[in-house]
Amino acid sequence: MTKDVIDQPMQVSAFFIRMINVLLMAVGLMAASALLDWAVTDKMSKIQVVETSEVTAAVRERELACLAKNVYYEAGGEPFEGKVAVAQVVMNRVNSGEFPGDVCRVIYQKNVVYDKVICQFSWFCDREVMFRPVNQVNYNESMIAAKKVLLEGFTLPSLKDAKYFHGDYISPGWKRQRVAHIGHHIFYK
Repeated sequence: MTKDVIDQPMQVSAFFIRMINVLLMAVGLMAASALLDWAVTDKMSKIQVVETSEVTAAVRERELACLAKNVYYEAGGEPFEGKVAVAQVVMNRVNSGEFPGDVCRVIYQKNVVYDKVICQFSWFCDREVMFRPVNQVNYNESMIAAKKVLLEGFTLPSLKDAKYFHGDYISPGWKRQRVAHIGHHIFYK
């Protein structure tokens, strides 16, 4: 036998081995593609569609400015925890359904009782609303507390239901349930 005759079956079998390898690779790629498609489809079918929020960056900036101003005037000289507590009361009111659903509207809300205008937060009725922080350090800390509460959802567990507070130097005679005393403020449900 000549060498050409012997090499011919080896070339044919090498060709078939390469063809089988290519075919197996193609089948493997198709199986991997199908598995990936199934995994993505399965994962996507389990994701709930979430409605987009009506809150824009401009709304958040306005709310943050109102909240920081309120914290500054109500608790500017208080420790950080006291500043957070005042901000949390505002947010508890916003989320309660008993007060307006907007931070600024909660802060600037006025009621008329026996022909007397009563503000929800005393600084708003006591002063002209010309806002220039006198103590920049206290204002900066008030802004940080407002950001933590409004944007990050930071809360003090003891105040989860608190919607009212007053200075510990007055006694309004409220019949509400007291939940905490932080700095110079007493907080109530």
